[in-house]
Amino acid sequence: MTVALVRFTPGARTNWHRHAVGQTLHVTEGVGLVGTRDGHIVRVRAGDTVVCPPDEEHWHGAGADTFMSHLAMLEALPDGQDPTTWQEPVGDDQYMAANQQ
Repeated sequence: MTVALVRFTPGARTNWHRHAVGQTLHVTEGVGLVGTRDGHIVRVRAGDTVVCPPDEEHWHGAGADTFMSHLAMLEALPDGQDPTTWQEPVGDDQYMAANQQ
């Protein structure tokens, strides 16, 4: 298992991506967002845990005006290859709309 502490400044977010084996995010500080391709947005706060199922396209990051940190946890693939497939950036309009939800 890989565990990384990731820190986001206000407005920062990942690109769209997916994980072959899924990913678990545990928020350690601040307020953030997790979004999926179907438009579902989860607002997360310190202490919250979100599980992204295998191959679900998603993004995550800080809210527009707050810092956010989380532990990102995922399993490696049996052959040792990277289980993450990175995709295009989350557009500013899409990100700002998510902040309004």
